[in-house]
Amino acid sequence: MEQICNLLEKELVVALGCTEPVAIALAAATAKQHVKDSAVTSLTVKASGNVIKNALSVGIPGMRFTGIDFTAALGVIAGDPLKELQVLEGITSSDEEAAVQLVNKGIVSVQNAETHEKLYIEVTLKSSEETAIVVISGDHTNVSYISYNDEVLLDQSGDHSSSEYKKETFTALSVDDLYSFITKVSLNRLSLVKRSIELNRAICEEGLTNEYGLKVGKTLYDQTKSGILSDDLATYSMALSAAGSDARMAGSTMPVMANSGSGNQGIAVTMPVVAAAEKMDVDEEKMVRAVTLSHLLSIYMKSKFGRLSALCGVTVAGASASAAITYLLNDDLDKIKAAIQNTLGNLSGMVCDGAKAGCAMKVATCSSAAVQSAILASQGLCIPSTNGFIEEDVEQTIENFCRLGNETSGTIDNVLLDMMVNKKQ
Repeated sequence: MEQICNLLEKELVVALGCTEPVAIALAAATAKQHVKDSAVTSLTVKASGNVIKNALSVGIPGMRFTGIDFTAALGVIAGDPLKELQVLEGITSSDEEAAVQLVNKGIVSVQNAETHEKLYIEVTLKSSEETAIVVISGDHTNVSYISYNDEVLLDQSGDHSSSEYKKETFTALSVDDLYSFITKVSLNRLSLVKRSIELNRAICEEGLTNEYGLKVGKTLYDQTKSGILSDDLATYSMALSAAGSDARMAGSTMPVMANSGSGNQGIAVTMPVVAAAEKMDVDEEKMVRAVTLSHLLSIYMKSKFGRLSALCGVTVAGASASAAITYLLNDDLDKIKAAIQNTLGNLSGMVCDGAKAGCAMKVATCSSAAVQSAILASQGLCIPSTNGFIEEDVEQTIENFCRLGNETSGTIDNVLLDMMVNKKQ
């Protein structure tokens, strides 16, 4: 039980803004800690393709400008590395202007890093007499390398202890174990999960109330009032969840509780379950246990799937939320497993073409699929093992799904990134 509680504490992290540009700002802010001269002469960002596609055009909290160069400059100008994924908290309009001026000087450059790592950021910051290099790899807050004027201050680039710990932890766990945990754990051990509900609900309400990005959530919600859409569980789940993604992708200054390094995933594992709990009028304890199951299943699958992939991570969140909704509908472990099978079989081909306003539509799609799969599973219906990559054992289905993401990512990512950076305007 302790190891599962520890995993929740490690993987549920408060984040402000999309985590890839935030991680770039964190690397830049960390480098600036070591360069005392304020007259920066050069700022270079090298990042993996997965990071680049997620940081190209997504909104930055409270800012009008976007882009990797701007984000890195903002980290140098005013980022606080001690705040980690909230590194850009408190950034002002004058900070934004200073960052724009730094970019306009032509001294900020962005390059595609030659690395096999899916999450890799290398920032080199120079002044007339100082040079600092900072690398973040494997995890959005994992500073693995720091050097200052050719002196290595930190080098953990070959240390995979944290990822190996997670793999070893989950080797001994299963869907059965996670279900057993949420039925037995004391509610006072789940304060972080309660906090995730509070934070993520707040930004979703913000998205329903105000106009952000594509207004996917707000539009769906407003259409229930006009009678075009019915105010049922599926629509409410889509609207509530998508509204949070709308706000977050458009640069809202409200934080979210990220899951496995993804804020959208944090929203998508919590809010469809909360929507179901509200529609079904279940008590708070059962809702918190259900959301805990959703969080844990997502962490479990992402440990095999990877933090970044060519496939959309919200598909994992959808499968996790579906299992949790099934727990609310019909507390039966076999049906919970069937919900995972149904959702993965349904959403397996959704690709990730970067973080942007359109992510809210994918969140809505996965939330709807989560409800659909849960309803089918609660009636004893499950995609049979004769279909596609679905196996009789849910654990093997999860392995197949993760293999699909991991083994195809290289080719798909290269094609997607080429399309994204070479658009005909």
